[in-house]
Formats: sequence, structure tokens, C-alpha cells
Amino acid sequence: MKPIFLLVFFLIVCAASLFAQQTDSLITQKDTSQVQPLPGPADTLNRVIAAETVFSMKNKLLNTDAAPVSLAVQIKSRRSGDNFFYGVTGIVLLLAFLKYFYSRYFTNLFRVFFNTSLRQSQLTDQLLQAKLPSLLFNLFFVISGGLYVFILLNYYEVIPGENNRILILTSMALLGIIYFLKFCTLKFTGWVSGLSESTNTYIFIIFLINKIIGVFLVPFIIILSFSDKPIVKTGVIISLMSIGIFLLLRFFRSYGLLQNQLKISRFHFFLYIAGIELLPLLLIYKGLMVYLSKIL
Repeated sequence: MKPIFLLVFFLIVCAASLFAQQTDSLITQKDTSQVQPLPGPADTLNRVIAAETVFSMKNKLLNTDAAPVSLAVQIKSRRSGDNFFYGVTGIVLLLAFLKYFYSRYFTNLFRVFFNTSLRQSQLTDQLLQAKLPSLLFNLFFVISGGLYVFILLNYYEVIPGENNRILILTSMALLGIIYFLKFCTLKFTGWVSGLSESTNTYIFIIFLINKIIGVFLVPFIIILSFSDKPIVKTGVIISLMSIGIFLLLRFFRSYGLLQNQLKISRFHFFLYIAGIELLPLLLIYKGLMVYLSKIL
């Protein structure tokens, strides 16, 4: 009995030792979800400084010893000439429109201009009766003349290159106002003095020359707008000389037609031209320059 008891006891002890070597499933495993500290950023400043130092030592063109200088940043102003190009193209199309729809008036206009005698001419009567074409060609003179004046002011750097649209419209408006006031003044003078026929003849000659000048300025506007500086300089001189010739021609044509009616000398007629036409233009030009110098 005793050996059996010892055998059973030995088996129980061996079994207990075997179960004691197994891991306990109830023991909590290590928590792997804990926040692990991140490694700090690498210190690259020293390496960058070292690289810059080596670069500056190798590059002898860099002035690293001088004090740093900061340059002011200015926004680039973009100037586009597309609108001006479209405006010049519109003037050419307007002239083509007038030439196409009023070709007879356009032809008679130049025939009367090159005709030295306008007295009781049939062509002159036709021009006087065509009110609408006359008005349209006068408006065309205002448009082309105002644009030509703007180009001259811009060429001589009297005005800046900004606000082109406003300055062009201002030039056209001033030219139109000048000749409208001149027309009203001559009409009133002829009505007061009883020389309506003479003043009407003089008005006809003035606006006849103006229409020719308006057509004449179109090619010069194109040349002065889109050509190189040497060509522009030559074009300005030729255009100004041509306008001067037109004004002298207006003076002699007017005097030749009015001397028999008014019985005046050339000297008195020249004084009239200088006092009534040239002097107001010079005063307006001076006032315009003073005004532009203040606002621009």
C-alpha cells in the first residue's frame, strides 16, 4: 500500500511541475498602443550654413562682405496699344464709309478745292445743298484733327502716355467747340453787319479747307502712330508744313473772294485772321498747357 501511495504522490508532483511551466493566459500582455516619443528634427542649420560658407568661399563673384541692400519692388505697368490701333482702324473705316455712301459729294469736294474760281459755281451750289454729307465730313475733321493733335502732344511729351482715351476725347471736343464758336461768331457778325453773303462765303471756304485737312491727315495719323522714330519725325515736319500751306491757301482764297465785296486791304485782312483765328487758338493752347501741367 505504501509503494502505491508513493507512486501516486510522485505522479501528482510531476504533473504539478509540468502545469507550473506553462504561461498564464490571464496575465495582461504589454500595451503596444502607448504613445512613443518621436525623434526630434535633425539640426540642418549647421549643415546649411556650412554649405553656404563653402559656396561663398568658392564663388569669388559674390560680394559677401558688403552690407545687404534691398531693392524696392515696382509693379510693371502694362501698356497695350490695341485700343489705339482699333481707334485708328475705326477712323479709316469711317472715311471709307463716307467715301462709299457719299462718293459724289467726296468727288465734288476735291473738284471745288482745286478749282480756283468758286463764284456761282454749280459744284459749289451742290456742296451747299448737301447738308448731311457736309455735317458728317465736318465731324470727321473733328475726329481726325483731334487725334492728330493728341499724337503731336504725345510726340513732344507735353502729356503723359496714360489716360489716352480721355485725352483723345478732350482734344476732339476742344477742336469741335473752337470751330462751333467760330461758326456762330461769323454767323452773328454777318447778321449784325448785313454782310451775310460774304460771311457765308468765308464760312464755306473755312469748312471746305477743314474737310480736305481731315481727309489729308488720315495717312499721317497712321504713319505717326505705328512708325519708327526717324520716320515719325519726318512725318511730323511734313504734316505741319502741309497744314500751314492749307491755312495760307485758305487766307488767299478767302481774300480773293471777299476783296471785291468788302473793299479791304490784305494787311487789314491779315490782322483780322491773326486777331480772330490765330490769337484765340494760341490762348486756348496756353490755357490747356497750364491746366494739364496742374492735373498731370
